[in-house]
Amino acid sequence: MQTWIYVSLAANIVVLVPIVVLMAIQSSLIDGAWGPSTAARGILMSIYMAILIASAVLVFLPVPAFIAALLAVQVVYKVTTPLTVGSFINPVVVSNLLISGLHIATLAAIYSEVGTRLFQTSPLI
Repeated sequence: MQTWIYVSLAANIVVLVPIVVLMAIQSSLIDGAWGPSTAARGILMSIYMAILIASAVLVFLPVPAFIAALLAVQVVYKVTTPLTVGSFINPVVVSNLLISGLHIATLAAIYSEVGTRLFQTSPLI
């Protein structure tokens, strides 16, 4: 489980650092895959930064339930991108589908080790 966790978090970091930097400097390299700089792309950059920061924090604080929540949200948005983009050949869609496969494997590894304890909750008080 631990190896899968670090591979998924590392993939998030390795993929998102250059994307966020290129988006921040409004590089034309980004325009081909994500379209021209718009408010919507700025919102997407914020989401990517949140995933990047969460991934970096979780490398040092690897709480399986937190990691599972982050990866599950990513899998949902990545798997639905072909539907929202309307294409399976867009490079962002292709990379999203590949990374979602990795994250699904990590989620399976987490569940196989932690089991239903992953879903246990306790009162906040």
